[in-house]
Amino acid sequence: MKLSALTKKEGQDILKNKIYLGVVFVQVFILLGTFGIALATSIASDPALLDQYGATSALKVGVPENIQGSQLESDLVKQNLNLTYYKNVSDAQEFLGTTLVAVVGFNSTNGQNLTVKTDTSNVFYPVVSSKINKAVNEYQTQKKLASSGLNNTEIQRIMNPVNLQVVNLNENHPANVALESSYFIEIMYGFIVPFILLLPFFLASNIVTDSIVGERERKTFEVLLMTPISSSMVMLGKTLPILLFSLIQSVAWIILLDLLRVPIYNPLLMFILLFFMGLGFIGIGILLSMFVDSTKEANSAITIILVFATFILFMPLFIKTPYFTPILNYIPTVIMVKIASTPNISFDIIISELPTILISIMIFGFTVRYFRRERAIRL
Repeated sequence: MKLSALTKKEGQDILKNKIYLGVVFVQVFILLGTFGIALATSIASDPALLDQYGATSALKVGVPENIQGSQLESDLVKQNLNLTYYKNVSDAQEFLGTTLVAVVGFNSTNGQNLTVKTDTSNVFYPVVSSKINKAVNEYQTQKKLASSGLNNTEIQRIMNPVNLQVVNLNENHPANVALESSYFIEIMYGFIVPFILLLPFFLASNIVTDSIVGERERKTFEVLLMTPISSSMVMLGKTLPILLFSLIQSVAWIILLDLLRVPIYNPLLMFILLFFMGLGFIGIGILLSMFVDSTKEANSAITIILVFATFILFMPLFIKTPYFTPILNYIPTVIMVKIASTPNISFDIIISELPTILISIMIFGFTVRYFRRERAIRL
């Protein structure tokens, strides 16, 4: 009964705090914003996706009128570039950086001299440059083959030696991903998903620190310690509402990601991992609150710890060195990436969760023990 009363009180304190609730809504904007940026950058950097979504109108390339009817024009059009014709290259260059992304110069006398000038400040510059390079390479190859005396049929046969046929399997159960882009998949599952799902627990460590230090400043913490409640029950009463509050947020973000067509696979395993990670974060927050005397000190200290934790947790996501792979496989965020992105989970991934679970239990257990000692000293 006393535990439920303490738990209820802590839950009400969380729900009454407008700053905490405001941070929850901020997380929604962070999720939607990062998703939108990942979506936009993936499309803008992928020529095939630009073609698929009909954004080729933005890929404006200036060319001289004497290119009309040439093989080079055909190759540029094949790359879905929006060609704008000018009397000469000089006229086209006046619009480079404003309406044009690039200008292609062509010497019709011998057909060998090609000049390409691009506006590197344009967001579509990499895509346009890639498309022009492909068109020019194909044009050069065709010119070489034609100079060797081959006719058009023979040239096309050499240019397309293989007929590729793609056979799709499991079409009844396709991966419901918002964008079929390797960059999008990598940035979403490789960074944004673990970051978004861990944000509530970063907040949880701050909440529990503010709760305990705030009560000490208001002189109500000593009153709580004098109640006939065991130290373990006090810890549970402080921990459960915050942990539940954080887990509900993470589950909500998983549902929102699924609605955005970024499915999180193996949600039960993910929930278990998040539960113990949350326990560890809250344990660190409670332990820290035992060493500081004011909310200001607590906020400064928890900020430093969270920065350090962010470095430890997220740096491994960007390390590709095989030498460190055996160690990195046990980093919680790496495990989160594997769980979230793999429909068929392996037993090795399940086993790799154990160190995180054990460390979190040890942190929380040490915190409870230190709390008992602190309580004995204060009483």
